[in-house]
Amino acid sequence: MSKQNYRLVPELRFPEFEKEANWPCVRLNAVAKRSTSKNKGEKITRVLTNSAVDGVVDQRDYFDKDIAVKGNLESYYTVDKGDYVYNPRISSTAPVGPISKNKVGEGVMSPLYTVFRFKSNKNDFFEQFFKSSRWHCYLQTISNSGARHDRISITSSEFMAMPVPSPSDTEQQKIADCLASIDELIVLHTRKLDAFKDHKKGLMQQLFPVEGETALKLRFSEFQGSAEWKPRILGKFLRERNQIPREKVPLYSLTIEDGVSPKTERYERSFLVKNESEAYKLVKPLDFAYNPMNLRFGAIGMHSGSEDVAVSKYYNIFHCDDTVDARFCEIYFKSAAMVALYNNVATGSLIEKRRVHFSNFLRFEIPFPQLDEQRKIARVIDGITTIIDKQSQKVDSLKKHKKGLMQKLFPVMDEVV
Repeated sequence: MSKQNYRLVPELRFPEFEKEANWPCVRLNAVAKRSTSKNKGEKITRVLTNSAVDGVVDQRDYFDKDIAVKGNLESYYTVDKGDYVYNPRISSTAPVGPISKNKVGEGVMSPLYTVFRFKSNKNDFFEQFFKSSRWHCYLQTISNSGARHDRISITSSEFMAMPVPSPSDTEQQKIADCLASIDELIVLHTRKLDAFKDHKKGLMQQLFPVEGETALKLRFSEFQGSAEWKPRILGKFLRERNQIPREKVPLYSLTIEDGVSPKTERYERSFLVKNESEAYKLVKPLDFAYNPMNLRFGAIGMHSGSEDVAVSKYYNIFHCDDTVDARFCEIYFKSAAMVALYNNVATGSLIEKRRVHFSNFLRFEIPFPQLDEQRKIARVIDGITTIIDKQSQKVDSLKKHKKGLMQKLFPVMDEVV
């Protein structure tokens, strides 16, 4: 049976379409046409790019600068609003490169991209289809290894011969509307998440003193009449731990995003073996791990678990005495003011090798409040962090729900290839 006459069977259909015939399969070039208009005379200067995560966006906004320069834009393809763009660059989020609909307006695209437009303006179904992974198999089967390992190599004619499902217009719109409604929920909850993050960032800027100052923009009511924060040298209350694990313990890592966290998601081996014990340091609950190479980016974190773990011997491990609250210190040490301080004192000629030695870290003199105020600040920030975590989980849950739904609403195309 030819691809053109192949009938597709989605796992899930809306009740009103269950008794209708299975979907026809057509080639992309039967419902869409490739656009090859060049930017003659460089009449259009707005350069767009197709990001795997953000879709079609302005190049300047995405890269914070113009990658394409004037004088090289005549060979670029013109792109109208509503056109689709395929970027052959592969990534972890787009294993065969992304296909995105241009929603930002007229612009030009690199000649490395494939631009096409559907014959019908009602093509929201295909926008959602290309957000799924159902079309990936065709490109993986038909493509050749390119000169660059990070790009799919495929001719335009082969790309436009891609098999795509073609249900009735009514069923297409029903599916598109359903998935678009989930997209709207994801956008709304993502905005809510961003608002919580902005609130936390703004609050921390007010609760912690600016570098070189002891006066605060905001203090909780019960501490407004209290004494100003007093400068303290970190080495007076921080104690380094240089212990080697003596038994089998979980292996942890230190990242800017997650702090001290398990290695199990990124590494096959999650437990330390005895003959490698000299390569790791012991970390006890409430201990801090410190990476001198990345401190200026905030690579410092507290182990909040309840069991001993091990981390790389290249980290410095320390703990606080009982005159300070460990959780307050973790928040404080990763605050914007402290990161700016680290960056100011980091040594090294190359940016990627600049470091803040632990001995210099211990010499920092920064203002600290009394213990009860430390604990209050930590509780408030932790409360907001919990809200952020729950909202982040809600966004992730919606994304997983949509992904699972797409797997059922769009048929398997592998058999067509």
